[in-house]
Amino acid sequence: MSPEVRGGDPLKVAIIHYWMLKMRGGEKVLQSLCEMYPQADIFTHVYSPKDMSAEIRKHTVRETFIGRLPMAKKLYKSYLPLMPMALEQLDMSEYDLIISSESGPAKGVIARPDAVHVCYCHSPMRYLWDQYPQYRRTAGAFKKLVMPFLMGGLRQWDVTSAARVDHFVANSNAVAARINKYWRRPSEVIAPPVDVERFSAREPREDFFLFVGELVPYKRADLAIRACTLMSRRLIVIGDGPEMASLRRIAGPTIEFLGRVPFDILAEHYARCRAFLFPAEEDFGIVPVEAMASGAPVIAFARGGSRDFVVPDRTGLFFHKQTVSDMVSAITRFEACQHIFDPLKIAEHASGFHGDFFKLRMRAVIDRLLAGDDKGQVLNSEPQDRGPGTPAPPGTVGRRDDSPFSAIQAAG
Repeated sequence: MSPEVRGGDPLKVAIIHYWMLKMRGGEKVLQSLCEMYPQADIFTHVYSPKDMSAEIRKHTVRETFIGRLPMAKKLYKSYLPLMPMALEQLDMSEYDLIISSESGPAKGVIARPDAVHVCYCHSPMRYLWDQYPQYRRTAGAFKKLVMPFLMGGLRQWDVTSAARVDHFVANSNAVAARINKYWRRPSEVIAPPVDVERFSAREPREDFFLFVGELVPYKRADLAIRACTLMSRRLIVIGDGPEMASLRRIAGPTIEFLGRVPFDILAEHYARCRAFLFPAEEDFGIVPVEAMASGAPVIAFARGGSRDFVVPDRTGLFFHKQTVSDMVSAITRFEACQHIFDPLKIAEHASGFHGDFFKLRMRAVIDRLLAGDDKGQVLNSEPQDRGPGTPAPPGTVGRRDDSPFSAIQAAG
């Protein structure tokens, strides 16, 4: 029977996405899922149609009751404690296939016993788990007071609701490790779609480094700015955010801030820069892959998703501590071997993250599950716990199963 038909009827599909307010990386994944399943209904906590793509707006979108609460589009994160209840009130009884897109609460819906629930996980909620101390430190006085009383229950629900998912797909090996750590579940790894076809490599490169991103603390633009100021290297910073004023204060005369720019200007800077500086620990990292699609080598912090796309001495290089001295050392190493980086080969490597490959890989996983076959998965040949320097082939599917139950399951 075709995967698009169940019991002789067309497949009914629901996509659950945490909130839909801006077209960022998670929404690009949502858009690809919509292209795969044009019949799908979408459920979300908060929805701003004008800020979504035309493809997403073609679909029926239903908000949970969170969307009807006061100032929901601005205060939605404050309603986090209510989101588990909101998800569990959704009626999923008519759907054969449920795809949850998880970064905020999305996976906790209650499906029919015979339905298939696949969760594409951008990351377990980091404000509940590994980044909880940082979020609490920067919270206001009231939130700082109530967070310890709320977070324990939310963590319990988060783990419990993971058991409702039939199959997890992670966007990077770093996220797969978090899924295993916090939920004790195996996952496959499929990189998110990147619009690599919109960029092109060129030579020669020009004499400036580039940082692109929202100017918020975890992006660590301060490292790039301090390092380039100390070395008197030209750095162009594209992006805006709450840290703009403080970053301007630490910047020397070689640092240029462009703020938010149109796409053509962004693409032009990707294609001209000596190298792209990526000092953050990200779940994946779509922006540096865009830079690579433009032929730019990436100088990246060696944790998080960067290990899945940076190949040392071929597409970039790593530094291992988020310190100014380590970033200075990395830039110095890059300048000593800049001649070995071939923009065309870097762009070719980035082409493995094309959105069509995402859809093919996701379709293969979902069709396998709809057919009732959770075996015969495509595995990476390398061990999943690689460490810097041995990344997976671009965008490949892998199985992450380091849970304490894996040996028992294998034996059984």
